[in-house]
Amino acid sequence: MPDNKFYDILGVARDASETDIKKAYRKLAIKYHPDKNPDPAAVEKFKELTVAYEVLSDTEKRELYDKYGEEGLKEGGAGFSPDDIFSLFFGGGGFGGFGGRGGRRGPRKGEPLQHNLKVTLEDLYKGKVQKLALQKSSKCPDCAGKGSTSKDGVKKCDDCHGQGFKVIHRQIGPGMVQKLQSQCPSCKGEGNVIREKDRCPKCKGNKTIQEKKTLEVNIDKGMKHGQKIVFPEEGDYESPDIVPGDVIVVLVQKEHPVFQRDGDDLVMEHELTLLEALTGFTFYITHLDGRVITVKNPPTQIIKQGDIKCIYNEGMPGYKRPFEKGRLFIKFNVVFPTSGQITPENAKLLEKILPKPKPVQKPVSHDGIDEEAVLHDFDTKQHSHSRSSAYDDDDEDQHGGHPQGVSCAQQ
Repeated sequence: MPDNKFYDILGVARDASETDIKKAYRKLAIKYHPDKNPDPAAVEKFKELTVAYEVLSDTEKRELYDKYGEEGLKEGGAGFSPDDIFSLFFGGGGFGGFGGRGGRRGPRKGEPLQHNLKVTLEDLYKGKVQKLALQKSSKCPDCAGKGSTSKDGVKKCDDCHGQGFKVIHRQIGPGMVQKLQSQCPSCKGEGNVIREKDRCPKCKGNKTIQEKKTLEVNIDKGMKHGQKIVFPEEGDYESPDIVPGDVIVVLVQKEHPVFQRDGDDLVMEHELTLLEALTGFTFYITHLDGRVITVKNPPTQIIKQGDIKCIYNEGMPGYKRPFEKGRLFIKFNVVFPTSGQITPENAKLLEKILPKPKPVQKPVSHDGIDEEAVLHDFDTKQHSHSRSSAYDDDDEDQHGGHPQGVSCAQQ
């Protein structure tokens, strides 16, 4: 079955012309290029587009792909970088051809670093500034990130002539040569080398040092679990031609003992005695900002088991609109008296107070025999165990008392 993955990524047919492929890539590259769309998903999409275009725009690679699929290309090394291919269209890296950085390609950006920050529901309600300590790689101050303090300490790699990679040609079939590109082992892809005697004493030629960095995370009112706060270019320093990546702080809300959050609403549960449910009640809620809210229900308003009531404007503040608040929902659980708590005398009093039950008409028995049943307490867990034991007994009976899996010999 033919491999159409790269064609599908670019949204073109398998028999698309070079012009069609180029147009499709150009259109999608503008949409997903990291300079235009910094979303991580868009970055991954741009990488996929680049790989697909690199193959389908090269006659030899496309022929290989059409015959053997991705497997036929896997022995190959890297081709163009995403920025290299993009520059073919737009005259330089990024969006220089559209009034951006001009013809000169800008530096690549490093990978983002993500940190989870635990916060309370109170933090999200009131807002807070929280400090986050990070261990990060920074540019060595002694050598300015060059790896050497000597003027002539950094030399161009002789093995790759400063390219950072080597190109080899491999014959893969009659009249077919594959061009492979791999990282130079001598300079590890950097294009230059530093002799041991010329290495910076502080960073040992690594160009970076480890240091502690404290970020102040502004948690705004109304922020939510999973929300991200971005600190641009606060990630690890790698090299002068790579801009440090972003630090992304993800808020992780701890569970609250009273409130649960549902969007901008808060939800809680409250227990009532049967007396409170029937005759009214007063109770108090300590809110997330420390305020005490008095909740009253008059005797004329009866609360049933599972009833949900709502208090407006006592939910969470809206993000970027803190003066608009959601609702506070209260679910009531009515606790009934246990057997023996109500005496026969009190039961008589309740009969006088509570509404009379509907009259019950006794049906006529067909056989003239009346039976009286007794209600018993029922334990669901015990009942489940009993049923399981009964099934086990039946299973043993069906197997003649022998353990399951052991059969009797037949003559």
